[in-house]
Amino acid sequence: MNTHIPTDQNAGAQETKEPLIDGPAVVDANGECTDPEKTEKLSVISTETSTAASLLNGNTSSETSHDSEERGTWGLQVDFFLSCVGYAVGLGNLWRFPYLCIRNGGGAFLIPYFMFMFLCGIPLYFMELSIGQFSRCSPLSIWSASPLFKGIGYGMVIVSGICCIYYNVILAWTLYFFGMSFQSEVPWKSCNNDWNTEWCVQRGGENSTFNESITELTVENVTKKLVTPAEEFWEFNVLEISKGIEHPGSVRWQLVLCLAGAWVITFLCLCKGVKSSGKVVYVTATLPYLMLTILLIRGALLPGAIDGVIFYLKPDFNRLADFKVWVEACLQIFYSVGVAWGGLITMASFNRFHHNCYRDALMIPLINCGTSFYAGFVVFSIIGFMAKEANLPVDKVITSGPGLVFVAYPEAISRLPMSPIWAVLFFLMLLTIGLDTQFGMMETLSTGLIESGGKYLMKKRMLCTAGICIVLMLLGLPCITNGGVYVFQVLDWYSAAVPVAVLALSECLVISYVYDLPDHKPGPI
Repeated sequence: MNTHIPTDQNAGAQETKEPLIDGPAVVDANGECTDPEKTEKLSVISTETSTAASLLNGNTSSETSHDSEERGTWGLQVDFFLSCVGYAVGLGNLWRFPYLCIRNGGGAFLIPYFMFMFLCGIPLYFMELSIGQFSRCSPLSIWSASPLFKGIGYGMVIVSGICCIYYNVILAWTLYFFGMSFQSEVPWKSCNNDWNTEWCVQRGGENSTFNESITELTVENVTKKLVTPAEEFWEFNVLEISKGIEHPGSVRWQLVLCLAGAWVITFLCLCKGVKSSGKVVYVTATLPYLMLTILLIRGALLPGAIDGVIFYLKPDFNRLADFKVWVEACLQIFYSVGVAWGGLITMASFNRFHHNCYRDALMIPLINCGTSFYAGFVVFSIIGFMAKEANLPVDKVITSGPGLVFVAYPEAISRLPMSPIWAVLFFLMLLTIGLDTQFGMMETLSTGLIESGGKYLMKKRMLCTAGICIVLMLLGLPCITNGGVYVFQVLDWYSAAVPVAVLALSECLVISYVYDLPDHKPGPI
């Protein structure tokens, strides 16, 4: 769609227009002009350009001016940058990527992974930042440029909303473990608790030899899988798990409190939109890297750590002949960098019109992929230690999903000296990683719904955000029943990977061939 703004051609032929700004504009470290006179001119130019962008989306000039004031912008460029980094770096970097590496050829998996990052991840990332920054609209409003495809925006908001529900369930579990870590001994260390069964066994226990005469012996043949204290703590204390999804059982009141706590934290960080969340990310987006480094140093000093790292990096190039490996690499890129979820469009819509989104689109996906690779060293140094302690192969210890961070890793932590301290650090890291991703998804949902409601809801943003948090918390209650983990698995398996890939493909086709984005891309001054 090509848009032409008519001008007075006769006037243009009679005179030569003077430059809008005389001389170079001196800028500071944040990219802001330091000359007051030129700053005023730049502000007028930016406002007029943003107004033109919104007019392309069907808004009137009065609506554009009012909405711009109501929406606001990021306080500093670094606020947006850290928010995008935190949004991209989620729990999947910690529990999904290392497992995919092992299942798909170790170091060889990095070839399709980085290939899809450059071919799909970075271009799509730039596209979403561009259209969000250009239009200053939420995923629901932006498709007024092509109303036939507004379903893409609805799909993004729905996917983000569903993921918000079960993502805070993960944070509730994390808060529960975090609270239980403040003891002299972590409760998942031994088999001497009320929830333990007769089949509980501690790996790496000492061997004992007896030389006695037995006159009477009753032998019973029983086949039963032995389980670790960490597994029983997870299943019988945290979840109180039932036999299946058809047996939901009752709501776990301890987890209700943790879920409420997770939603209270989310609300407090988002109550003022990007003005509040943009400051919280200074802690939540940087603290995980400090924690990962501390855990990596500790893990590297453990016996067997090098075996785990070698297992992680050792390539099996024969696996590259399997088409499934390439599919999983592609889906992981979509899942990891955050394209087609609506979060990037939403966060970029709060940028100034001339913000340098080219730089961000290149750096943030690289940081995200580098974080996944870095986290793999942390995970497999601990996994190698566990394998050596249990005298098992590394591939028999590694698991994917919640089992890795709520069973395998806590079990390894329980064997370390001063284990409560390491447990507190680990679950604090999980909490901050999860909150950043939750901020992006919640901002997508809340901004989309609030802006769709018009000026009245925009003035009541804090109240609307509170209402959305309460509704999503109530929808998350089925996930913290005795059978809630099965509901969680269904949501996790079917709400993200494939729908996001479909949305990304649809978005590309519409933006490229219907809206003709290349004619309207923003750029730095």
